[in-house]
Amino acid sequence: MPANHVPLTANQIRSFWASWGGWALDGMDSFIYALVLVPALRELLPKSGISATTANIGYYGGLLFALFLIGWGLALLWGPVADRFGRVRTLMLTIVCFSVFTFLSAFSTSIWMLAALRLFAGVGIGGEWSMGATLISEEWPESRRTMGAGMMHTGYYFGFFLAALANYFVGSRYGWRWMFVVGGVPALLVIFIRKGMHEPERWKAKQASSGEKRTLATAFLQIFSPRYRLRTFLNLMYQLVSTIGLWAATVYVPAAISYLAAKAGHSTFETARLASDGTAILSVGTILGALSVPLIADRLGRRVNQAIFYSLMLVVIVVTFGYVFYLQADALKWFFVCLFFLGIGGANYTAYSFWLPEQYETECRASALAFAQNVGRFAGAGATFLVGAGVRHFQTLGYPVALTALAFVVGLALLPFGVETRGKPLPS
Repeated sequence: MPANHVPLTANQIRSFWASWGGWALDGMDSFIYALVLVPALRELLPKSGISATTANIGYYGGLLFALFLIGWGLALLWGPVADRFGRVRTLMLTIVCFSVFTFLSAFSTSIWMLAALRLFAGVGIGGEWSMGATLISEEWPESRRTMGAGMMHTGYYFGFFLAALANYFVGSRYGWRWMFVVGGVPALLVIFIRKGMHEPERWKAKQASSGEKRTLATAFLQIFSPRYRLRTFLNLMYQLVSTIGLWAATVYVPAAISYLAAKAGHSTFETARLASDGTAILSVGTILGALSVPLIADRLGRRVNQAIFYSLMLVVIVVTFGYVFYLQADALKWFFVCLFFLGIGGANYTAYSFWLPEQYETECRASALAFAQNVGRFAGAGATFLVGAGVRHFQTLGYPVALTALAFVVGLALLPFGVETRGKPLPS
């Protein structure tokens, strides 16, 4: 039997589906808000004493995205919890957290109540990826670990597809509040996801050999030791680059489609359906891109893989929002074409699922992943807020979003300094 076809144990299979399923539900929850942004703000802004103008929707939409990313940033706390108490337990807690607060969002009576609930939902969503990536990396056999992590990452964008389906059948018919009700369902699934799973043997062995109980601070501070501090900083910057590209670009896709559809004379119902179609195209592109990342990264290296996808995102964001968005004829048609390539480029985030775990030992791995992913969200929140402010100032969506492509220039400049881990086993 070829090495890369080592059979998986029952716990490895359960770990994959728990991580993939949690990440898929995260993606669904995240994009639900992007899909209902315009109708929700049209209803809640007047109830909050604010006029629901296009400029205000863009501004307060950016503000709420920023608060959501701040909540995601606070999720760095899950990393030390997982290093201390276990990956599986912490993974389940993150799913419950984002599900409950998403469900409560359906009952928002003002923009400020929605903002607070989205912040707390972000805390749960922000913890799932680092828990899932750590779990897969430690549980799967070495020969299949990279592909397993890459396949896990498709879950987030499959979640986009689920959100699009929910919007098509629920949101377009019953309104934005029912979309949040759908997003709260995962909390009910945790008991089934958790059944029969146990912690990775790597983590249990490390706990047994430590001799004394490690504190939450021990694992967290270790990622700033002389051995790790440079790579921790670089990994933080890489994820910040991807965060700006993902959130400042793709989360505005439904709003951009809504604008272009209205300009083309489509009805409100047709516009909602078109937003769902666009999300589905974006999701398919990213899933295909995510499946290609492990193959490219194993053949050419982690840094070269990121250089390819950073470059693609740089070009596609500029073309999509800086040029196609302003076409006088067939803008919507060409925007949909660009969405497929925007989705492929968005798969750049996939590499972090296996590249970052390869750079740290078991005792601080979850802390490192949670820090790199989540702290970048604070700066990403600022960037997203600036996009919203730019929309309000310039009275247009395209150019402010196109400027986010500059983040990938920074990423390309920093890639040569990253740690190349191709062909190396996961550190114990």
